[in-house]
Amino acid sequence: MRRVVRAVHTVLPLISLFAGMPQARAHELGAIRVQGSFERTGTYRVEISADATHPVPATPAGEHARVAEVRGIEMAKDPGVAAWLRAVAGAAVVSFDGRPAGSDISVTLPPADPNDPFATAPRPVLLLAGKIPPGARQASFRVDLPIGSFPVSFRNPGEAEAVYRWQEPGVESAPFKLSGLEVPSSRSEVIRRYLALGFTHILPKGLDHILFVLGLFLLSLRFRPLLAQITAFTLAHTLSLALAMLGLVHLSPRIVEPLIAVSIVYVAVENVFARELNKSRVALVFAFGLLHGLGFAGVLGELGLPRSEFVPALLSFNVGVELGQLSVIALAFLAVGAFRGRSWYKVRVAIPASLAIATVGLYWAVTRALGLG
Repeated sequence: MRRVVRAVHTVLPLISLFAGMPQARAHELGAIRVQGSFERTGTYRVEISADATHPVPATPAGEHARVAEVRGIEMAKDPGVAAWLRAVAGAAVVSFDGRPAGSDISVTLPPADPNDPFATAPRPVLLLAGKIPPGARQASFRVDLPIGSFPVSFRNPGEAEAVYRWQEPGVESAPFKLSGLEVPSSRSEVIRRYLALGFTHILPKGLDHILFVLGLFLLSLRFRPLLAQITAFTLAHTLSLALAMLGLVHLSPRIVEPLIAVSIVYVAVENVFARELNKSRVALVFAFGLLHGLGFAGVLGELGLPRSEFVPALLSFNVGVELGQLSVIALAFLAVGAFRGRSWYKVRVAIPASLAIATVGLYWAVTRALGLG
């Protein structure tokens, strides 16, 4: 008898403990499910659905009951369900790199399973959607409602398995690493990136373009004629590059690259025999600039241009190319500018340098035509 009394005294506190726990807590476990997907094009979708095995929790009171703008809320015909969805919409937050994102919130109704004759009407699903911020690396989620633990799954594009976690309410989820996305960059970032790409395509990577610009520099003893050539060259390659990137003009690199080398040879050889710059050379430089623009298009075709920022990226690349060309001219002035007015400049500087440029250009023309370079 004493043993029975002791057992009762041991069990009673445990019964009291469980009896004192909020009964709703057991029902709240898994009351919602959260599924997030991140698209390759830089958008996200987070679907929040009430678990069919649990009743929809009562609408929370206080600050969590704030009403959010929810499109399609009329799909939730039950007023209680509609109030619950509004509460969840007002408490759910999708964040990228710790910064909340402004989501477009709507209600969708998933299709019923046609293979299940006993399936009940599908419950409305809350959808949070929007654009992934430029440069975002991580995503997270939280919901500020007293609903108990709930499952969250996130999936990157192209991945077969989603990352699955249980999460507590009011707590930011562990960061989910984004990958496989083509998130568009901000305009300032696009301008900065393509400006640098254009400049580095001349200095130090564009040796053929450097030699062409030096060929223009060597014959022009005055600044204005040199500026006229550079301007004609810039306008031409800007025009042909834009037409090529828009898909309006296309010429095989097997044709363009040897012709670019021939343009270098022509300008360098003309420097040897011409006494001074004539106006026809400006027109010829414009024609050669069209070829060089198609060469630039081959580079940009590999790098790609963002569709949403096509014009800023294209203009920034051209400005970078122009800055690279002007840098080449400035370096050439520093090297031999002090001798350009001397009587021996052409014999001792312009002709030897032009012959060296012509030799390199001829080598490129032959090897490129034969597919060896």
